[in-house]
Amino acid sequence: MTTFSLEPRRTALVLIDLMPRIIGLETAPLSGREVLERCVALAKATRSVGGLVVHVRVERPGVGVQPEGSELAPELAPQPNDLQIVKQTVGAFYGTGLDEALRSRDIDTVVLAGIATNFGVESTGRAADDLGYTTVYVSDAMTGLDAKAHDFAISYVFPRFGTVTTGAEYVAALSPEAG
Repeated sequence: MTTFSLEPRRTALVLIDLMPRIIGLETAPLSGREVLERCVALAKATRSVGGLVVHVRVERPGVGVQPEGSELAPELAPQPNDLQIVKQTVGAFYGTGLDEALRSRDIDTVVLAGIATNFGVESTGRAADDLGYTTVYVSDAMTGLDAKAHDFAISYVFPRFGTVTTGAEYVAALSPEAG
């Protein structure tokens, strides 16, 4: 079990590519629906203690109409204080204003979840680390296009850039006095 604490008002839960067309892909070790359900619960817990929830979705550059299912999953229901980011690259930082938006809110910790572990999540996590954020990866609230790639990222890549934790450990870290 990973034990650590977070300052909720300086923490952003960044949810990567939770869009119907991505959620519907064949993924492993978890289904997209399982990841979505876990991310909805994490978002609720984050908001309840004053943390920021960031919804990231991807749009294909240079096309007039995005593919069907390119909107955020309706279950996420972004709230008024949530941040919505549209990216056109694998990671969520380049060209999106995400770094500026987080810094203007005095955020110093980025917590990552979503799809796919070894693409959007990993790329965003590497950039967050490069930009000096404390980076946390919620291992049971993300999935890959391939279980081996997911497992490699969780066990080998992510520990080099930040803290790997579970959803339950993340929620406990948001409210250490409750534990």
